[in-house]
Amino acid sequence: MENLSPREIVAELDKFIIGQGPAKKAVAIALRNRWRRQRVDEKLREEITPKNIIMIGPTGVGKTEIARRLAKLAGAPFLKVEASKFTEVGYVGKDVESMIRDLTEAGVKLVEAEERERVVPEAQRLAEERLLDVLLPRDEEPQPEEEAPRVFAAGAPGEQGGAEVVETGSSTRDKLRKLLRSGKLDDRDVEIDVAVSSKAMTQVFTPQGMEEMGFDLSELLGGLGNAFGGGKKTKRRSVKVPEALRLLTEQEAARLIDREVIQR
Repeated sequence: MENLSPREIVAELDKFIIGQGPAKKAVAIALRNRWRRQRVDEKLREEITPKNIIMIGPTGVGKTEIARRLAKLAGAPFLKVEASKFTEVGYVGKDVESMIRDLTEAGVKLVEAEERERVVPEAQRLAEERLLDVLLPRDEEPQPEEEAPRVFAAGAPGEQGGAEVVETGSSTRDKLRKLLRSGKLDDRDVEIDVAVSSKAMTQVFTPQGMEEMGFDLSELLGGLGNAFGGGKKTKRRSVKVPEALRLLTEQEAARLIDREVIQR
């Protein structure tokens, strides 16, 4: 975003939205001005007030899509609010709280997606090791001090000697890793433990106005479930190797992400 001029921002919007040149130009300049305002001295920043923009037009002309694409370019959370929440005196009561909560959730999801993308390489590596442990348990690997099985022996018929090539546990694991990466194990079924989320079981429909009581009942029940081990349940599933690798990668990525940092 910081390397894009207003003209380049308009060009990016042109890839997805037909027409609406004046609207694209207006939002591109406004976005660039906000970026410039963030980089001036803090005392001078107080003297520069950014202006908001209202786009008015019939359904389907591209208002929402312009805002959505612009938010993606800026790396900002996008939230769509229904017009029925707007009254003659503005946003009031629980509607305001609901919108703030939705905007916060959108922001958290955006940061979480960025963090997940950052840890993907490490998550894939850890998932691969876990999958190899399933395919070749470590307690079944030949130990170096033990006599390893003979793979083949080279020598003349009748001779007892010859050059022997033995296969250790590490070499077996490396060969299995190559087969896994080449896709030759894709048709194989494996059993893995998959985490079962308890969030779906704690959804609560509260009466209108319950949000103003100061707590979220669904979060309360979800916390109680986690306290009694409800958030750590796993289920044994038999899946193909590619699906197992995907599920394990998601588990490792979730483990590597620091939720407390994201929520700040």
